[in-house]
Formats: sequence, C-alpha cells, structure tokens
Amino acid sequence: MDINLLFGYIGALSIGIVLGLIGGGGSILTVPILVYLLAINPVLATAYSLFVVGVSSLFGALRNAAKGLVDFKVALIFSVPAFIAVYIARKFLVPAIPESIFQFNSFELTKNIAIMVFFAIIMLLAALSMISNKQNSTESEETQKIQYNYPIIMIKSFFVGIITGIVGAGGGFLFVPSLIILAKLPMKKAVATSLLIIGINSLIGFTGDLQYLEIDWSFLLSFTIVAIVGIYMGMWLSKFIEGKKLKAAFGWFVLCMAIYIIFKELL
Repeated sequence: MDINLLFGYIGALSIGIVLGLIGGGGSILTVPILVYLLAINPVLATAYSLFVVGVSSLFGALRNAAKGLVDFKVALIFSVPAFIAVYIARKFLVPAIPESIFQFNSFELTKNIAIMVFFAIIMLLAALSMISNKQNSTESEETQKIQYNYPIIMIKSFFVGIITGIVGAGGGFLFVPSLIILAKLPMKKAVATSLLIIGINSLIGFTGDLQYLEIDWSFLLSFTIVAIVGIYMGMWLSKFIEGKKLKAAFGWFVLCMAIYIIFKELL
C-alpha cells in the first residue's frame, strides 16, 4: 500500500475518533487530508467530504435518536432551506466557478486555490468557535418553550447550506449555535439534531456532484468505513476522556492547520 494512502486512512480514522469524542469538528479535517495527503483535486475532495461527513453524521444521529435526543420537528424546519442551498451550490455554483478567476503579475487565483482558501477561512471560524466554546453559556433549559423565527431560520439555514456545498464541511459549528439561539434547544439536543441535519444535508449536496464528477466508489466507501470505525472508537474513548477538555486543544490544531493552508495556497 502506498505510504500516502496509508496515512490517508489513518487520517480517516482520526476524523471518526474526533467526531466520536467531541461530537463534531472532525469533518473539518476531511478536505485537507484528501487534498494534501492523497493529492485529490479540491473540487472532488469537497464532494468526497460531503459523502464521508453525511454518512458519518447519520450514524451519530441514529445513535442519538435511539436516546431520544433528536428533535425531528426542529430538524425539518432547519433542513429544508439548507437542503435546497447545498444542492444548488454543488449542482450549479461550484461548476460555474471559472478555472482561472484572476491573475495579478505572476500570481494566478485559480478555482482550486480559491476553494481551499475559502475552506481555510471556514476552518478559522470553526477553530475560534471550538476555542471560545461560548455556546455552552447559551444552553437553555429543557422546559423552555420553543419559538420559531421562520424568516431568520430560513436565511441562516440557506447560508449554512451554501457554505456546506462549497467547502464540503458539515457546518455543525454554525448549526449548533443556531439551534440553541433560534430554536431554544438545550446543548445536547442541539448537537444531536445538528448531526441529522448535517447528515442529510451533506448527502443531498453530494447528489449534485454525481452528474459531472467521476467518483472512485471503492476508495470513497473504504475511506468512509474507516471513519465510521473511528467514530465508534471515539465513543468508546469518550468513557475515559472528557470531550470538552479536548475541544479547545483540537480548536488550536484546526487554527494552525487553517493558517498553514492559507500560506501554502497563497504563497
């Protein structure tokens, strides 16, 4: 087995372990692993990431649903605009981006560079969210009545869907605070419900790629299976390691990775 491929599968296992330990964030590593370790084109990497994130999140959502933590009504309300947006992004927006966006002297901003830099910016936001961990302070009580601000929910869900479609990340760091603030869900239910939204959202986005991208199904399925194994390993490890303590440390790692990507792509 090629050494880079071996490290790629180790990376897939790490993605799953992080997801199992802290309930999110691991999917933000999928695109860099596919692009930098396995030399996969960024557009194809974001498509693969949507599939890996989608399937992995659904496994987590099913586990949480069995515990009664998923609010299906809220998931439906948040999902519809996001589903539409992510499909539009993958079907029309990403293919419409020109291969060469602009050129200044010797520097050329290509489609691949633009996608990776935008992805790095999203990584920075996710890292800051994990480091600050302020969303815990907004946790509401189980008994608090849910009130829906439908226009704001639709706008924000659509916005997150567009981001998910472009960069191939789950968007949990955006969905979870939205579910807490807009739907008044407690933290545990917000995380669980977010996984269901992310899972279906990502897989619908992936369907938008099937008509114009050539998918290596044997690799994609094997990579996803390894990530799922990692999730169950992470869930087992969570019995001995407190995920909250690891979240900030992982956030700093993602922050460093985002800065590395920006410098690598632009310089």
